[in-house]
Amino acid sequence: MAEEKAPAPQATIEDFLKLDIRVGTVTRAEPFPEARKPAIKLWVDMGELGEKKSSAQITEHYTPEELVGRQVLAVVNFPPRQIGPIRSEILVLGASDAGGAIILLGPDQKVPNGSRMH
Repeated sequence: MAEEKAPAPQATIEDFLKLDIRVGTVTRAEPFPEARKPAIKLWVDMGELGEKKSSAQITEHYTPEELVGRQVLAVVNFPPRQIGPIRSEILVLGASDAGGAIILLGPDQKVPNGSRMH
C-alpha cells in the first residue's frame, strides 16, 4: 500500500495561479537506464511552447512505445533540472496507485497541445 501522507499546507488561489499546467502530447519516449530509479525519457509537444524534455518514473505501468501519442499534463514553469544526462524542462504529472506506482494524468478527450489547465 502507498504510504498515506498528511495534507499539504493550505494554499491560496494566488499560489495555484502561479503554476502553469498545460497539456502536451508525447512525441518520443526512450528507456532511461542511467537514472537512479527506473524511468523513461519523454519528449512532449507543448504546442506554442515547443517540444520539452522530461524524465518520469513510470516504468511499472508504461513502456516507451505505448506512451507516444498520449496526452499528459505537465507543469511548464518550474526551472529546468538536470537529471543525469537529461535536462528536464517540464514536470509531467501523475498520481500514485495503491502500490505507489505512478499513473499519468491527462485529459479524457483530445485537446490542443499547449492548452492551459483551468
